[in-house]
Amino acid sequence: MAHPGFFQRQAHARRNTSLLVLLFITAVALITLAVALVGYFVTRSESSGLAFHHWLLSSHGLLTAATVVLLIGLGSLLRWVDLAGGGSRVAKMVGARPVDPDTRDSDERKLRNIVEEMAIASGVPVPELYVMDQETGINAFVAGYTPGEAVMVVTHGAITQLSRDELQGVVAHEFSHIFNGDMRLNVRLIALLAGILMIGQIGGFLLRTSFYRGHRVGRSRDGRAQAAMGIIGLALFVIGYVGVFFGRLIQAAVSRQREMLADASSVQFTRNPEGIAGALFKIGLKGGYLDTTSHASDMNHMCFGESARMKFTALLASHPPIDERINAIQPGMLARLRSRLRDTEPGADLYRSSGPAPAAGTSGFTGAAPEILGPVSGKGARTSPLASGTEAPTKPARKFSDQVGTINRQSEDFALRFLSRLPATFRNLLYTRAGAVQLCYAMLISELSREQQVQRLTLLPPHPVLGSQPDLLKKLLPALKTIGDGVRFPALELAMPALRKLDPEEREGLITNVQKLVAADNRVSLFELALTSFLSRHLGAEADRVVPVRFKSYRPVIPALQRLLSLLARAGSPSQADAETLYREAMAGFMDTRNGTQPVLEKVTMRQLREALTALNGLSPLLKPAVIDACGHCITHDGKVETREYELMRLVADQMDCPMPPLMV
Repeated sequence: MAHPGFFQRQAHARRNTSLLVLLFITAVALITLAVALVGYFVTRSESSGLAFHHWLLSSHGLLTAATVVLLIGLGSLLRWVDLAGGGSRVAKMVGARPVDPDTRDSDERKLRNIVEEMAIASGVPVPELYVMDQETGINAFVAGYTPGEAVMVVTHGAITQLSRDELQGVVAHEFSHIFNGDMRLNVRLIALLAGILMIGQIGGFLLRTSFYRGHRVGRSRDGRAQAAMGIIGLALFVIGYVGVFFGRLIQAAVSRQREMLADASSVQFTRNPEGIAGALFKIGLKGGYLDTTSHASDMNHMCFGESARMKFTALLASHPPIDERINAIQPGMLARLRSRLRDTEPGADLYRSSGPAPAAGTSGFTGAAPEILGPVSGKGARTSPLASGTEAPTKPARKFSDQVGTINRQSEDFALRFLSRLPATFRNLLYTRAGAVQLCYAMLISELSREQQVQRLTLLPPHPVLGSQPDLLKKLLPALKTIGDGVRFPALELAMPALRKLDPEEREGLITNVQKLVAADNRVSLFELALTSFLSRHLGAEADRVVPVRFKSYRPVIPALQRLLSLLARAGSPSQADAETLYREAMAGFMDTRNGTQPVLEKVTMRQLREALTALNGLSPLLKPAVIDACGHCITHDGKVETREYELMRLVADQMDCPMPPLMV
């Protein structure tokens, strides 16, 4: 199937939000009319037999309609507020347990390793992981408002019954939802469905109450009132099922195509179609229903497979049929999987026959080329395979914007090599709050002398978690020097689950401490700017805020583009003349530079750069690719990417909410 790019999928997700609102309004209108019809028959005698359309405009009709709309709105608002906690709140709602980053359970470690590989390879912070211990079905979902605070929830059945290849296919499918902006839409849909279902819940309550009180009052004069309450409750309960029907229709309308796209993305990311196909095949055999939570139907549109049993599956299912999904991945795949099941081939051989088998333990993340190892060490480190060899540098074949929101072979190789080179002690420290905090400090002082390090750390106030901890720093600093400054961002992404566990006051304190260390020498390097911006973006008070679209053309952001591209052109050029030429080439896509009236800016302050990136993040998703490509042109015009250029590119991508793989050319 044709596979749209990251920015097209982002724009589609925003259009889906508008569709969701339209469907919600339609459902509310129909439910309101249905309840008003019940009210019409109940109060008809009091209204002198008015026709329904006249009654609807009477005081009785308007009051009934207003009450219904208010109840539905209140139900949605209460759930919306309840889910303001983001992905972690959704995980707790279904009874999921957070996975200890240092877990000793082999299945949980398998899951964590796959997720960490995928996160580092795609350039997004590692999601928090949760497991539904009581669920034996095979299923998973991601939840959250932004990629920086996403959580991934996996059932116990998924991590125990799926092979590594199959679990990797499921994880890649869920990462696609993170990239595409589906998570935010899914959480909002839960809230809207809660309001639609409110009328049915009220009807059920009235029905139960009437029967309970009816048994107690017997034949008293209140019997008629109880009977009327029961009839009204029954009517509302039936109307509630109409709400359920519309709710499921809305789920299906916004979910089915996204699931097919996520399946295709999984194949694209892992290059192993039999991984996700095998997982789907096992769901078809063993099921993926969530049986231990009352929210299974609410979560149906979010999950990898159907989470709730329902009638009229062909019409109301949030996912296409399993057979259709498998054959869409690769024609004839379903027949091959069924044949292998009949032949009872060993599980180790079951999902390898369509291509060369990966090396043991790699599961689709094939071995890195030796030349990728070199670029991750030393001040002159390059994060590109072009760093090695003596051949003349060549221009990259792919545009930078094509790599956003994707995982490629080079980034996968990089992730595997990076994780394998991390000392065990260093990696385990990143899983703790104190260790993750000290990593932020260590990255800022690692190149200083011992005396300067001690002097800088005295600027930090004492604190059990945020204060300087020399014992931990002694373990982190040597490892940072060994693995090189070119992998500082991947290490920071690995530490994000622990940093997200900081209290709001501790997060603010960490950002303040980092700013103190940065300001100590009265200058700000590009990495220091990137680090402070990264922490503010993902740990600040507005970390989970979705940036709205403010600009639908480049004209309002031309000053921001001039500042950003001036800085990148000067960073990627050895001379002023080269910088001028490179700047004009980069700006040519946004304005006429032939008359030379817009020279490259001599100075761009850090504050101006922050303001420029904030403005550019307000662009429509379909306008961002040109900005990313212009930045990429500046740093790759000579066929190589220096560490400072890479870190500047990562800063731009992160602040514009564009997940960028670590190896870009």
